[in-house]
Amino acid sequence: MPPPKALISWSSGKDSAFALHEVRVAGEYDVVGALTTVTETFERVSIHGVRQDILHAQCDAVGLPRIIVPIPYPCPNEIYEARMAEAVARAVADGITHMIFGDLFLQDIRAYREQKLAGTGIAPVFPLWERPTQPLAQAMIDSGLEAYLATVDLKHLPAEFAGRRFDAQLLADLPGGVDPCGENGEFHTCVVAGPMFSHRLDVRTGERVVRDGYAYCDLLLNA
Repeated sequence: MPPPKALISWSSGKDSAFALHEVRVAGEYDVVGALTTVTETFERVSIHGVRQDILHAQCDAVGLPRIIVPIPYPCPNEIYEARMAEAVARAVADGITHMIFGDLFLQDIRAYREQKLAGTGIAPVFPLWERPTQPLAQAMIDSGLEAYLATVDLKHLPAEFAGRRFDAQLLADLPGGVDPCGENGEFHTCVVAGPMFSHRLDVRTGERVVRDGYAYCDLLLNA
């Protein structure tokens, strides 16, 4: 029997990328697409603030078709849920039975995903669930994964962290109480290389912008 078809919930960041890598190594699922929410107002990946051309380049590098779910800004929860429900229904019609998430330890997020997928025909999969985040972060770096901090929450980190590489020096510089993987929302990343990619993306850091309590580093794809 062929492995069941799955989508990866692709945030553009390290956790979803490493979850894809782990699933591919295990071989239990046939990942056939990358599902991403994109904020229509800014034409960027939601929350992470990554430009769409980088998202497209990422999906090309991991060899997966893009499944874009457009949402407005701000996005009322009922609109988000309606558009995600439409995407899930299309996936079911295409024979997809599983959705892979890069969540690490937030029980409320996991419970929300399980609740929303219950009865749809798609089962959630959490390949990184409850792995200790310090060794997990180091395992990501050791694997060859390269990423930049695209967004930082100014309640946890100074703006200067936006645009920094996710590497051993960053882990050493994180203030006490900040999760090494940023799982509490302290930061979000943009992956540019790793074992899940066929090639490294040529990306440079651009302008840093502060808005609504967050610092964003504009990452730019070199021609």
